[in-house]
Amino acid sequence: MPNQPTPTGTRRPPGPSGLPVLGNQLAFVRDPYGFVTRTAREYGDIVSWDDPAGPVYQLNHPEHIEQVLVHNNESYVKGEQFQTILGPITGNGILNSEGALWRRNRHLIQPAFHPDRIEEYATMMTEVTAEGLERWRDGQVRPIHEEMMELTLKIVARALFGVDIGEDVDTVGSSLEAFMLASENLAHLVLPPWVPTPARREIRRARERLDTVVYGMIEERRANPTERDVVSKLLEVSDEADVTLTDEQIRDEVVTLLLAGHETTALALTFTAYLLSQHPHVEEKLVAELEAELDGETPTMADLERLTYTEQVVEESMRLYPPVPGIIREAVKPDVIDGYVIPPGATVRMHQWVVHRDPRWYDDPLAFRPERWDGDLESELPNLAYFPFSAGPRRCIGDRFAMLEARLMLATIYQQFHLELVPGVDLDLLATITARPTHEIPMTVYRR
Repeated sequence: MPNQPTPTGTRRPPGPSGLPVLGNQLAFVRDPYGFVTRTAREYGDIVSWDDPAGPVYQLNHPEHIEQVLVHNNESYVKGEQFQTILGPITGNGILNSEGALWRRNRHLIQPAFHPDRIEEYATMMTEVTAEGLERWRDGQVRPIHEEMMELTLKIVARALFGVDIGEDVDTVGSSLEAFMLASENLAHLVLPPWVPTPARREIRRARERLDTVVYGMIEERRANPTERDVVSKLLEVSDEADVTLTDEQIRDEVVTLLLAGHETTALALTFTAYLLSQHPHVEEKLVAELEAELDGETPTMADLERLTYTEQVVEESMRLYPPVPGIIREAVKPDVIDGYVIPPGATVRMHQWVVHRDPRWYDDPLAFRPERWDGDLESELPNLAYFPFSAGPRRCIGDRFAMLEARLMLATIYQQFHLELVPGVDLDLLATITARPTHEIPMTVYRR
């Protein structure tokens, strides 16, 4: 039965009652996408339930989400739950740091994502993609998620750190992959941090392998600094007290950018390839645009203005399958949303997965229709009815980088190949920090 009203001043929104002690945590972990969708449809725009760590408030209306992420963002932090999941691999990087440390380091990293710098990355993005496609053979089955992860990892390493990690791509990729898989383990999520579970041992091993490569990158840049890469900039910085960043602090930022800089774009491309394989008429229209506008030439940043349908395909893919399916915050000050008090210590959940599929904002919301982005849809939507990159001060620092990369890679791939999903394969998703395929997505590639 739903939560009952509590005394005046602490009245809770409606929501599922759950189990003793565990609350709704088990139901959420077992079927996160179904759980948040059902609670939104059954209980409305603001839902509450109990979790072993305290009360949870799920916000399902763009206006309420905007209040948390934008207007009252200082009343919220990433929170203990987020730190438990991400901290073991990223340390105190800009994804999970707070306050003055976050502001300083984001300011230091920001120039790497300035529009002028991003334009420099375009040619490199298509070059790395073309190099990867040279391994593809007509009629061959390729593991598409794995392929996209490798390509985007090479791109972010070369663009942001000025290094070619060809020799280390397997180590870095497998370490990040092992971490992401282990981080969704139920025991890891519910047991106290000091309990040495198998998942936590795997995370520790993944960090050790990753650190070998990352600290090597730091030493290389210390010996041979450049004017352009992020590591060199972090090495040369000092604050007002002339205190430089430690190697561990630099390591945390490098790992954060490696993880965030390749994971979400790879997922967006994987989901887009899957959707195109299920909607051949969309692929036909995409390829027709590429042929008409590029005439066989490699796409450049200057071409993107004309590749409007290509952009719509990416936007629609990220609407239906947002690579980050939900955002969590922890209240540090009381806030009032829709008449309900959000107390300090409460967890607030906001799910792109729910909002992006809400029929109030999108006609036939489960349909893959890139054409819906024709005209003025984006301007007609409420603020944050579409927020694949979050919003407010903590909006993804690499959003422009990711959109440029996704469009250029998609154009480069579909200029050369048609991809067909292997029969019998379906898309089933895990849910941790990102939405990841439970199993690989094998596709047969055919040269055009």
